[in-house]
Amino acid sequence: MLALEKIRVLELTPLAPGEFCTMILGDFGAEVLKVESPAGKLGLALQGEINRKEAAYNPLDRNKKSIVLNLKSQAGRQLFYRLAEQADVIVEGFRPGVVKNLGIDYDTIKKLNPKIIYCSLSGYGQNGPYRDFPGHDINYISIAGVLGLIGPSGMPPVIPMNFIADFAGASLYGVIGILMALVARNETGEGQYVDVAFTDGVISLETFLTTWYFLHGAIPKRGETMLHGAYPYYGVYETKDGKYISIGCVEPHFWENLCRLIGKEEYIPYQVSIEHFLQKPDGEKWAEISSYLKQSFLTRSRDEWFELLIQNDIPAGKVYTLDEVFSDPQVLQREMVTEVEHPTFGKIKQAGIAPKLSHTPGKVRTFTPLTGEHTEEVLRGLGYSSKEIENLRQEGTIG
Repeated sequence: MLALEKIRVLELTPLAPGEFCTMILGDFGAEVLKVESPAGKLGLALQGEINRKEAAYNPLDRNKKSIVLNLKSQAGRQLFYRLAEQADVIVEGFRPGVVKNLGIDYDTIKKLNPKIIYCSLSGYGQNGPYRDFPGHDINYISIAGVLGLIGPSGMPPVIPMNFIADFAGASLYGVIGILMALVARNETGEGQYVDVAFTDGVISLETFLTTWYFLHGAIPKRGETMLHGAYPYYGVYETKDGKYISIGCVEPHFWENLCRLIGKEEYIPYQVSIEHFLQKPDGEKWAEISSYLKQSFLTRSRDEWFELLIQNDIPAGKVYTLDEVFSDPQVLQREMVTEVEHPTFGKIKQAGIAPKLSHTPGKVRTFTPLTGEHTEEVLRGLGYSSKEIENLRQEGTIG
């Protein structure tokens, strides 16, 4: 058994954040139907055998089916309504107002299916002065104050790819909102609307920092606090082989272990203190400690340091490239590389499933479909005949 078996999801998400949200639902058994535009994703339809290998390696749309539906046509909307009547969840990732213009918004759908959980993922949410603004991850983390915190002091902010707003702020909060709404529906029998804003999610992730701001008015500056690497006990160091290792000696006993390992017990009193959360190091001793650690880490390779540090109970991590990640024994043991047998290409590797449920674990059951691969199958399930399906295709309602 899978945790979300019998939960039917309609996905209307043209970009990765929505796809990742529904991927997680699909990994745990939800029946996800991806409703795609005739134009395809970003104007490029994933069609034909030439793209099947690319689809096999793409985890974002695994465990899903795909139907091509022209929602701008009356016939296309009627088809969507029939699908929505049978669905538990709808996830859409368009700018606010788009689904209303198409006539498939929450207010319309809930009249057909009062139990529907309707989740909208948008940059700034469904209300507010920024509601209609265009944006991407870089813009949302800017507005939320995160981009301004990333990078060294005195240097421009460093862009952290699109993990924070897209995949954490939107995708994961989307999953959380949907699951909570499903739990509530079990009690009330009613569906509800889930409004997820990328920017809201990012601000929520800053909760640790907002404590100090609201309590003391403290504004952390880029590269000037302990969690930015401003203090030597929490940072990244180059090693003899030109690679890097991270240490995180926040707790006093870990810092003591490191100081003893490098023969510098005199540094033990220079441990984390509450003001380090708010201000950069002050004094020559901190500069001396930082310099000594930099020189020390240059005496051994990254992997040698990792083994030595771990043996002495010191928090450390090898700074990996992506190819190294997926050969690490811990990553492999945790099955974060999953291998699935493909009928054409043999064993296919994908990133694994993060939450480990003891009784209803997730599973990769199917590969990413080609665009519209299941259109005819889905329509037959709704009772359409071969002739009716062909007529719909000829008139451009389906693809």
